[in-house]
Amino acid sequence: MLYRFCRFLLRVMYSVLFRLEARGREHIPAEGPVILCSNHISLLDPPTVGIKLSRKVQYMAKAELFNIPVFGSLIRGLGAFPVKRGGVSKDAIRSAITLLKEGGVMGIFPEGTRNSSSDAGKKGAAMIAIRSNAVIIPVAIIGRYRPFSKMYILYGKPIDVTALIDDSSTDALDRVTEAIMSRIREMVAAGA
Repeated sequence: MLYRFCRFLLRVMYSVLFRLEARGREHIPAEGPVILCSNHISLLDPPTVGIKLSRKVQYMAKAELFNIPVFGSLIRGLGAFPVKRGGVSKDAIRSAITLLKEGGVMGIFPEGTRNSSSDAGKKGAAMIAIRSNAVIIPVAIIGRYRPFSKMYILYGKPIDVTALIDDSSTDALDRVTEAIMSRIREMVAAGA
């Protein structure tokens, strides 16, 4: 209930303030595990990725955010779960895999940080997708969060992970991660 109410409010706000338009929603399966892998340009990106969708999108959020009075309770109520930055958080990975195995949708930013100048992505999204058999949907946020300027959220065709893995080796994680990042870069370039 809280999620739907906040999503409605944000849809209205983003539609008016940023004139946000979504394209490619038909690529997102109506059910089953899905990982939305997006570029990361602003703190406003998590709601941007999910508000135009009918399915609930959940995220990992840095653990420090959960210690902020009221805000921590709010994001937990909206489905966020904590991850420790700077290292591997086994609890966060376990939570993500459980969420996906239950048929949920998870949003993740493989760059790991906003406005990353690196073209490399972190391997977490690939590893979680392989372990959970989730569908990977590349996502591109196009535009800047300037009042009354046009923005787009583009949902790409699913990435065929099975064609990229032969086992769960590091090479497979590298191939899947590169496929995700390559598709996001192509979508950003095409949409810019």
